[in-house]
Amino acid sequence: MAVETEHASVKGRKRPERSPRPQPSPRDVADELRTRIRTGVLRPGERMPTQARLADEFGIERGAVRQALRILQSERLLTNVSKGAPATVAPGPGVGALPTGPGAPPQPTMVALTPRIAEAFAAPHVEIDALCLTAVSLTLAIGEPLRRIHAGELKPAKIDVRVLLPSRNIDLAFPAAVDGAATGRLQRHWLAHRNAQGQVLRHNLLTLRATHGIDVRVSFRALPFTPPVKLYLLNGTEALFAYYTVERHEQQIDHERLETYDAEGTRSVLFPFAQGAGARDTTFVEQSMLWFDALWETISSELVLTS
Repeated sequence: MAVETEHASVKGRKRPERSPRPQPSPRDVADELRTRIRTGVLRPGERMPTQARLADEFGIERGAVRQALRILQSERLLTNVSKGAPATVAPGPGVGALPTGPGAPPQPTMVALTPRIAEAFAAPHVEIDALCLTAVSLTLAIGEPLRRIHAGELKPAKIDVRVLLPSRNIDLAFPAAVDGAATGRLQRHWLAHRNAQGQVLRHNLLTLRATHGIDVRVSFRALPFTPPVKLYLLNGTEALFAYYTVERHEQQIDHERLETYDAEGTRSVLFPFAQGAGARDTTFVEQSMLWFDALWETISSELVLTS
C-alpha cells in the first residue's frame, strides 16, 4: 500500500532554520566509557584515548569530556584525570567481570549493548535492526566497533543497518510536559535530537565506505506511534529487548526548566535472547524479527533526517 513520507520539501518554499544539534551529555559519555571499562574493552592500567580523540568521537567539547572523565574518577574507575596526559583505567574489583554473552542476565542498555554490538561486527555480514526513540544508545554503542575497524581489529565486508524511529507527524506520548503547555516545544527539541543522532549514526557508518571499502547501507523509517519498548536485532541471531519506563523528570529546554514525563533509554534494562539458547529464546528472536519486518514493510513511512 502507498504510505506518505513523513517529510517532503516543497520547491520554492523556504526551508525552516535548523535547531542547534543536540549533543550527548557528559553523563551519556560516562555511561559509554564505563561500559568499555567494565566489559574489558578498556583494561586496568591501560591509558584512555586522549580527550581530543574522545571529543571527536562523541561530537562534544573537551570540557564535557573532562566532566565525563571526572564522573568515572569519582567512581574510582579512572586515575590521573587532568588536562594533560590521558587518564588511566584504575585497577579494582569488578572491572572486566560483567558477563556479556547471550546468556547474560538483564543489564542496563549501555552495559549490555556495546559488547553485543561489537561482537556482531565480527561477522562478515553485519545486520542490525533497531526500534527506539532517538537512536542515541545505538550511536554510542557503535562507536566501539568503529574504533576497532579503524584500528584494523575488525573487517566486516558488508554492513546493513535499519532503524525505526517515531515520526515527526505524530503527537508523542513521551516526552511530554507535565502541564501540557510546553509539549510542542519539548517535542521540537526531541525531533532535533532524533535527527542529530540519526545523522551522526549514518555519517559514522557511511564513512567506512571511503576509508575501508566496506559495503554499507543505513536506512531509516518512521513509525506512526511512540514505541513503549526498544528492540535491537543482531545478525538475525540475537534480540535485545527493553521497556521505556516513563518517569517524571526536570529538563532544561531553551534555557527553561520544565517538568516532563520521559524515559531515559540509555538506562533501560535490556533482556537478551539468542537463537539456540532454548525454545523460548529462539522463538522470541524469530517473532521479534517477524514483528520488525512487518512494521518496516507496512505502516512505517520514509524518514528524512532534517528539521
